[in-house]
Amino acid sequence: MTKVDGCIHHNCNRSHKACVSLVPIFNHLEPVQMDEIMKTVHSASFKKGEIIYHAGDESDSLYIVNKGKIRIYRLSESGKEQLVRMLQPGDFTGELALFQNGVHEAYAEAIIDTDVCLIKRGDLQEFLLKYPSISLKILTEFSNRLQQAEKQTTVNATEKVETRLALFLVECSERNDGAHEFVLPMSKKDLASYLGTTPETISRRLTDLEEQRLIKQKPKKRIEILDLDGLLLV
Repeated sequence: MTKVDGCIHHNCNRSHKACVSLVPIFNHLEPVQMDEIMKTVHSASFKKGEIIYHAGDESDSLYIVNKGKIRIYRLSESGKEQLVRMLQPGDFTGELALFQNGVHEAYAEAIIDTDVCLIKRGDLQEFLLKYPSISLKILTEFSNRLQQAEKQTTVNATEKVETRLALFLVECSERNDGAHEFVLPMSKKDLASYLGTTPETISRRLTDLEEQRLIKQKPKKRIEILDLDGLLLV
């Protein structure tokens, strides 16, 4: 792992500004306020497959994805992985560190070479007091994550795998501004973990959806939705 601390060089300034401006909890601030936050930011780079933090590690920073992709997952007592969520540029993790001293309850792994920006708890707590709008944005994000987690838990507990997969593909389309063709945001292994099934079942169900002419599988994890209404009825 390579770290770059502080903002000494112009390239570092540009990188931190780009990172901070990506995040909805900050991008509404005035330029002067953004500059103030940038001065507290530290950078870190992680290679593909590198663990950014482990369950049990001290949680004392907010991690913002500047470039790359991160998977957040838990391990059961038997060692089985449960994917919690995927982080793209502009997403963040470690937010619980803002409110309490504690440890991470999950693992964060770089899926590809990834750059992150870190803001220490003490620095961010000062900004929360100084700029209450940041607190409101964070609460909104907490609410969205809780709603998504509850929805996913309900779907996994009550719906058959094919329905779970179809709903996931519809959500992918919605996250891509309604595009009918997109790249799956995760591997089949991670998708299986997220939907509570196995990679083999995911492959079979994708083939089933293709045979029903609801989707078309393309190279490099690309999926084309042929019948969106039909997917909603699976």
